[in-house]
Order: sequence, then C-alpha cells, then structure tokens
Amino acid sequence: MDSSPEQPPVERMARLRRPRQWLVLLALSLLFAGALEVAALPAALLIGPMLAAILAGTNGATVRVPRPLFGSAQAVVGCLVAASISADIFPVFYKEWPLFLGAVIATVAASSLLGWLISRWRIPPGTTAVWGSSPGAATAMVLMAGAFGADQRLVAFMQYLRVIFVSMTAALIARMWVDTSGIEAPAIVWFPAIEWMAFAAMLAVAIVGGLLGRLCRLPSPFFLGTFIFGTIVHLGFGVEMQLPQWLLAVSYALIGWSIGLNFTRPILRDATRALPQIIGSIVALIAFCGGMAFVISRVLGIDPLTAYLATSPGGMDSVAIIAAAAQNVDISFVMALQSARFLVVLLVGPSVARLVARSIKE
Repeated sequence: MDSSPEQPPVERMARLRRPRQWLVLLALSLLFAGALEVAALPAALLIGPMLAAILAGTNGATVRVPRPLFGSAQAVVGCLVAASISADIFPVFYKEWPLFLGAVIATVAASSLLGWLISRWRIPPGTTAVWGSSPGAATAMVLMAGAFGADQRLVAFMQYLRVIFVSMTAALIARMWVDTSGIEAPAIVWFPAIEWMAFAAMLAVAIVGGLLGRLCRLPSPFFLGTFIFGTIVHLGFGVEMQLPQWLLAVSYALIGWSIGLNFTRPILRDATRALPQIIGSIVALIAFCGGMAFVISRVLGIDPLTAYLATSPGGMDSVAIIAAAAQNVDISFVMALQSARFLVVLLVGPSVARLVARSIKE
C-alpha cells in the first residue's frame, strides 16, 4: 500500500500518462454531453466536452488539442454557419427592414452597455465582458475573442451560460402558448449517407477559406475566412455543403477541449466570483428583448410568441426548433430577424468590442 502523503487534487490528472488523460477526458465528455442531451439543453455537444475539459484542466491535465486540429474544427464551424444562412430571409428582411434594423441595433447596444458596465466594475479582465455579453453567435464570439486579446475561457463561460438561460426561457414561454408535450425532436442521424459532391464542397470551402483567412490576416482566420468564403459560394453560387453530425460532434469536442483545458483553479474562481453579475446581465438582456417583443407585437399586430422568439437573444438553433413546433408562429419572420442579428453581430461585433474597450481604458 502506498504510504506517501496524498497528492493535492491539482496533480491527479498530471500523474496519468497522456493517453490515459485523453481517455479520461473522452469518457467525461461523453458522460456530460449525454446528460445534457437527455436534459434537452442546447449546445450539449460543445458544452459537455468543455465542462469535462474544465474539470480535467483544474485537476492538472497536461494534454492540449494540437493547433492544426483546433484550426480545422474552427473551419468546420465556419462552414456550418455559412451553410445555415438561407436566401429565403432576404424577402422578409426587405419587407420589414426598418423594424429589423432597429431591433438589431437596440439589442447590440443593450448588450454592449451591459458588457461595458461589467467591465467598469473590473470583474472579468479587459474586454472579456464585452465579448461575453455579445448577443448571438456564441461560438463565433468565443473563437474571435481570443484573437482580440480577451480571455477566451471567461468569454466561453459567459456566452454558453447565456445560451442555456435564453433557450430555457424561450422554451418555458413557448409552453404558455403551445403544448409541445407530444412533440419530439427529430432523431439525430450520426452517420448519414455521404453526398460526395456536397461533402467535397465543404472540405474545399474549409481548406480554401482557412488559407484565405490566413493570407488576409483575419482575426480567427480559420473561422472567419471559411465563413466569409463559404457564404459567398453558398448564397452566390448555390453550392450545398454537407456537414455530417459525427464531424460536427468531433469539431465541437475539439473546440470545447481547447477552451476548457486552459482553465485553472484561479480562473474558475474568477468565473464563479463574477457569476451574480453575469446572471444579472443575462436576465436584464432577456427582459430588454422581451420588452422589444411586446412593442413589435403591438405595432405590427403579430403573434406575441413570434415576436418573442424573433427577438430572443441567442440560441438560434433552439429558437428554430421551438418555432417549428408551434403552428401559429411565423417561422420565416423569426429566422429572418435572428439571422439578421447574427450577421450584424458577426460583422460588427469586433469593432463594437474594440470601441467599448477603448472607452473603458480612457
């Protein structure tokens, strides 16, 4: 029997060989992701591995995701975002563009103000709160935040906590109007038949977009380069891209691991210390968007649930599922406003974050 004194908790993972660390990380990731899927929480395939990596990282794990794999995962997410943008949103946006533009600007302004306030309180360091408070495009904001000097770990903590809060709130409010008890989410097909042309197009977009992002020296080049190039070929030339669920799951896991493994006990304490303010800002943003939904519903005379889902700050995939389950919801209106905000946040988010950060330093 080992009579040596018990090792401190931080060394538990460090004492394992690297292959065993990966096995432990994989097992924990499957456990957490599975639990989140059963609980029907959003982004389970990303949040589960990230939670597992945080647990491993704060217990001394020494393994890290190789940079080429992390870059490849970002490129896959860039393809996913590009492929999710539909040309169908443009007629709806054209019809109600003043309303859409006003709602998007108001939401971005409110979230920036909340991020500015949290930053002024010096709770998270630097511009972290500004990036963490950005509405929508959670994974994109996390990927770009690191390129602009923010603490990617705390940005991820804030963004995905908001995604969970917003999605659960939207689901609860939807139950007030719609009985979804008998509606089941479609089963996930993990290994669909490969459509070789669409799959090859996705790989080509990921490779070419990533290279262009590097050549143009974009922040987060693999994600942004692939997103921009993929959007052009998808909307401009009608190129379809196939992203099998197994590939998305692997990409989400790599991103979650890359972020989570960099957590340390001091960083986790900082995140926990900021929790009341972060939750307060999330609740305030949900309430603000709810107020906008009330105004939109009254002005346009549309269904209140349609207005609420359209203005809900984040969790676009979860909002789409809820909207599809409701017969009286105008899903085209919902997705047009969600997509418009998503694009605006993605395109102007870095500039807004830099502007707010500059005002903090002055």
